[in-house]
Amino acid sequence: MLQIAKLFLERTGQFSVETCTSPVNARELLASSKYDAIISDYHVSDIDGIEFLKYVRQHYGSIPFILFTGKGREEAVIQALDNGADFYHQKGGDPKSQFAELRTKIEKAVREQQAVAAQRNTERRLAEIINFLPDATLAIDA
Repeated sequence: MLQIAKLFLERTGQFSVETCTSPVNARELLASSKYDAIISDYHVSDIDGIEFLKYVRQHYGSIPFILFTGKGREEAVIQALDNGADFYHQKGGDPKSQFAELRTKIEKAVREQQAVAAQRNTERRLAEIINFLPDATLAIDA
């Protein structure tokens, strides 16, 4: 499944995908590189996807996280959303439409994250400008 997802997501040239088979390996990748999004299965070798999500939120903040889970895992979906997952995506069905929908969710999560980061940067820069003005300044919201 990892190789199929990688091939499908990379075929347009829009994504560069790295895969690994366990959250322990994923932690090593996260420590050495920057990623725009994480897609994790619920069932992984050493810890489940929810525990990995908690680790990511604790150590890497709000990086987009999508839980990729099988049918009949509604409790996992609820836990994922409660713990800050951006989306969940259910396995199964037609692979072409499944991965097209996954691509759409990745794009949306990354765009939202970039918009939030841009807004924070703008607010920070505006605060710096106001704080470093030499004269008293009054800002009025018309």
